[in-house]
Amino acid sequence: VAFEAPKLGLRPVAVTVDHGLQEGSAGIAEQAVDAARSLGLRARVVRVEVKDARGGPEAAARDARYAALRDAAVEEDAAAILVAHTLDDQAETVLLGLARGAGAASLQGMPPASVRDGLALLRPLLAVRRATTRAACAAEGLSPWDDPHNAEHRFARVRVRETVLPVLEAELGPGVAEALARTADQLREDADAFADMIDETIEDIVEHAEAGIAVSVAALAANPAALRHRIIRHVVDSEFGQSLSRAQTLEVARLVTDWRGQGPIDLPGCRALRVGGRIVITARA
Repeated sequence: VAFEAPKLGLRPVAVTVDHGLQEGSAGIAEQAVDAARSLGLRARVVRVEVKDARGGPEAAARDARYAALRDAAVEEDAAAILVAHTLDDQAETVLLGLARGAGAASLQGMPPASVRDGLALLRPLLAVRRATTRAACAAEGLSPWDDPHNAEHRFARVRVRETVLPVLEAELGPGVAEALARTADQLREDADAFADMIDETIEDIVEHAEAGIAVSVAALAANPAALRHRIIRHVVDSEFGQSLSRAQTLEVARLVTDWRGQGPIDLPGCRALRVGGRIVITARA
């Protein structure tokens, strides 16, 4: 960024987030700022308070970090936020998604470009191996900071990084990380195609109902299962802000494909019921 941005007329700012989770973190953050300034960048430290959340300390730190980056970007009137996730980070994310078993969506990994809180979030190093970034630092005379948390096996991502991926590489041969990253790319392409199909389909089969929304049974039945299930999940997420598990999605789909007079299905924040030729989904009291 320090090399390319000036040639493009851009004014980058390096933001180091100090989570305050370990002794001496403030000093390490200042070292990062000094390194950025040595490259000619404007640089600043943002300190955050990490409050443990339902998703655990990793999720809490991530939420605090992105909130801090967003706020700093707004203050700087920035057009985009760049973060340095590598191909190795992507492979780890895909494996963690596979372990959760949440379907193709959880295997798409991190997109190279997305919008978060109204700002572009870019990952320009997503096709680059971590070893290459370390070699680049060595070539530039920069000393990377190895976060001690990245060696703590109580974190699932650390276990994937230090145990699972090396075993896969050893047993299956080199190239596992690249294969996982390619899988994420292909699944994101599929998801984008499905999203376009869903947007086109929903306009024709969905209508508003009292305290909720209704979907045509005949139209759902006419679609293949993969699209039908995605429509159901999309409707519940967009209307009620809730994510359905696969089991819950299949139960709603049975109102279409295996209708035997079953009663309403309780879902997170809402309820689904077949009424004539429609699936009516309403908010739960």
